[in-house]
Amino acid sequence: MMPPGFPRDEQGRLLIAGRTAESWVEEAGDTPLFLYDAGLVAARVAEFRAAMPAEIALHYAVKANPLPELLQAMAPLVDGFDVASAGEMQRALDAGMAADRISFAGPGKRDRELEAAIAAGITLHIESAGELARAASIATQLGKRARVALRVNPPFDLKGSGMRMGGGARPFGVDVEMAPDLLRRMQQPPFDFRGLHIFAGSQNLDAGAIAAAQQQTVTLAADLAQFTPTMPLVNLGGGFGVPYFPREMPLDIAAVGADLAQTLASRPAALAATRFAIELGRWLVAEAGVYLTRIVDRKESRGTVYLVTDGGLHHQLAASGNFGTVVRRNYPVSNASRDSAVLETQSVVGCLCTPLDRLADAAELPRGEVGDLIAVFMAGAYGRTASPENFLGHPPPLERLVG
Repeated sequence: MMPPGFPRDEQGRLLIAGRTAESWVEEAGDTPLFLYDAGLVAARVAEFRAAMPAEIALHYAVKANPLPELLQAMAPLVDGFDVASAGEMQRALDAGMAADRISFAGPGKRDRELEAAIAAGITLHIESAGELARAASIATQLGKRARVALRVNPPFDLKGSGMRMGGGARPFGVDVEMAPDLLRRMQQPPFDFRGLHIFAGSQNLDAGAIAAAQQQTVTLAADLAQFTPTMPLVNLGGGFGVPYFPREMPLDIAAVGADLAQTLASRPAALAATRFAIELGRWLVAEAGVYLTRIVDRKESRGTVYLVTDGGLHHQLAASGNFGTVVRRNYPVSNASRDSAVLETQSVVGCLCTPLDRLADAAELPRGEVGDLIAVFMAGAYGRTASPENFLGHPPPLERLVG
């Protein structure tokens, strides 16, 4: 099942942002090519705004897709960027996002990363007592106050999430039992306390599970508020999933928003003046991206038809099933050059010398020929930058923000 927003013209050619896939490739000059439809991203942001309570801020998790042009387009649409490295931090600043609207999470920040963030006025999501001590030392040396928030490892997880970020031993954040002492220390110089970051899980399609986790997060934040004079902001994390595979249904975001409105309306008095944010990456950009790769060979082996392309897992690791997938399933794929009611069972493989390089197994597609373009959808998040691009020395893919 293809995501919405990708029709075909009268010749059956795939249209991306109103133009054929082939025309985009001709303009870019080569394949493989990632295309990201800016119009679909903006529509996604608008969908979020319409569904969520007005007081909820929207932060973009840069790790999902850090393309500079995308960040520049995203900066005026969202309320903040969340980054996970000095490199992402610099891209966020270069995109025009104000430093006081950038937060920096990650369990292994180096001293030079802490220094750069403190000097710029970016909020550090503190993940350990040791990191807090290092931030204090660096801030003192710089003669600056360090903007800090505490990332808490919650005693619950997001049920049914693709990646669980809480509910047990985790390298992320500090356990709840350790939080009171660190919160007290954050009220003293050289710190400027900015709030909490509580992330229970990701890639979830169950609105009820997300609502329950958000309610637990608000309750936990209220419990921890007793250890601080103020609680400026609570980052509720994300968890909003997208449907990659058949029979998966899109997340009912309206239901999530309605439940969250009730949760916030009845929140404890300790959080009356607190602002709240939701941090999303995949949900905002995944469905807006398409990976185009050209068929360079068509062959048969013991009854199986293989379409061999010039792309592969070195650009789209997730689509190959090698990015945290337990049971491999096909991402949505299509022949972008032609359409037909007559389908053939074909497997799409990449150009790498490894049996792991599979973009689609036994897919029902119009008969593919050498020169046709294959479109791999859901390519807007965790694509190029989450893939082993240097493996076997093939050239990098091209990327374009379109629409």
